[in-house]
Amino acid sequence: MPHYTATWNGKVLAETDEFEKVEGNIYFPVSSINKDYFKESSNETVCGWKGTASYYDIDVDGKVNMDAAWYYAKPKDAAKNIAGMVAFWKGVEVKSYV
Repeated sequence: MPHYTATWNGKVLAETDEFEKVEGNIYFPVSSINKDYFKESSNETVCGWKGTASYYDIDVDGKVNMDAAWYYAKPKDAAKNIAGMVAFWKGVEVKSYV
């Protein structure tokens, strides 16, 4: 089973062996993230089949990556497998290790 890490600005943001892959994105359990780097964002977007996405800004050593992580607090039934999970973009590097 693969092991995934998410890193940005030289820091590990999340690390897990348990994940969901949806539309090419790896979703990490919220329990696997290093909450010291995550700040709630006021941004929200809506996906027709997943529901409303909320975002986190990533803050590492004073450098901020706005809305670089997202999650679905109350996903629609079709996406219930990603409830309680976080995904990344905007330069956050997600790597798999076997």
